[in-house]
Amino acid sequence: MLTGLSALPALAQPAGAGAAPPIFVLNSLDATVSLIDPLSWSERQRVAVGKEPHHLYLTPDEKSVIVANSAGDSLSFFDPRTGALQRTVYDIIDPYHLRFSPDMKWFVTAANRLNHVDVYRWNGKDLQLAQRIPTGKTPSHIWIDSRSTVAYVSMQDSDELIAVDLATQRIRWRVATGAMPADVFGLPGDKTLLVGLTGSDAVQVFDVSGPTPRETSRIVTGKGAHAFRSAGDGKSVFVSNRVANTISRIDLASLKVSATYAVPGGPDCMDVSADGKTLYVTSRWARKLSVIDLASGKLSRSVPVGRSPHGVWTLDHARR
Repeated sequence: MLTGLSALPALAQPAGAGAAPPIFVLNSLDATVSLIDPLSWSERQRVAVGKEPHHLYLTPDEKSVIVANSAGDSLSFFDPRTGALQRTVYDIIDPYHLRFSPDMKWFVTAANRLNHVDVYRWNGKDLQLAQRIPTGKTPSHIWIDSRSTVAYVSMQDSDELIAVDLATQRIRWRVATGAMPADVFGLPGDKTLLVGLTGSDAVQVFDVSGPTPRETSRIVTGKGAHAFRSAGDGKSVFVSNRVANTISRIDLASLKVSATYAVPGGPDCMDVSADGKTLYVTSRWARKLSVIDLASGKLSRSVPVGRSPHGVWTLDHARR
């Protein structure tokens, strides 16, 4: 079991119990996490973590948000309500992207530099490696179906999507995709997957209901289609177009773009406020958190953060 602990320095003290939960922003090139106060829109705290934090995920019990430090081979656990660093787990090799299965039994990481996917067993506290699975080139993003049976992983540099059987930890199938597939998003019912094509200008749609996946359509969104975030309404999903400097809203019923928002600085990861009115976006090349008012469709403010901000998350979020 992996239970290594370490306390790391921070620039300020975590928020008190009465403060609003912070917005977490991962500064990949600075090896830090910025904690943004959603009331004053200022950086409340900057915490040092391992090298290259890219993505983060809430534990199933909602007691910790896990920051994956890919080049630091570690996971940093934070209190999602206060931003206090709880512990650091070491010997997690190259955790670029991460995801829990809905049944809380499995924890999966994609090793972006080292070309493998790791499947861990999770007992509610500790991780135990079940299998390290060699993959194609540059595994990027993970989606796990609602039944906790299959992990779908994109291969950024071999232009593939693979399906990993979680019970056996074996690859069920692989299929060719468009250029540089990144994030993967599953529609309700587990029959349809969306794949963002960062090397193109579209989202690829796959039918995965049968034994062999098949492409059914492509949704043109904008150059550098990259990351997804559910709008929280059960009807639509956002995709960031990193090169086009836009975000597209895709209607899940028609699988067509219903709205487009201009976001500067290479929009990357996103989160949505609990009331569904605000979209938080990391502007990767501008060192900022961009805040979009969804009613007007306009940029309402930007908050300076560290270098190459990537993942963004807050406890006060809309349904995922």
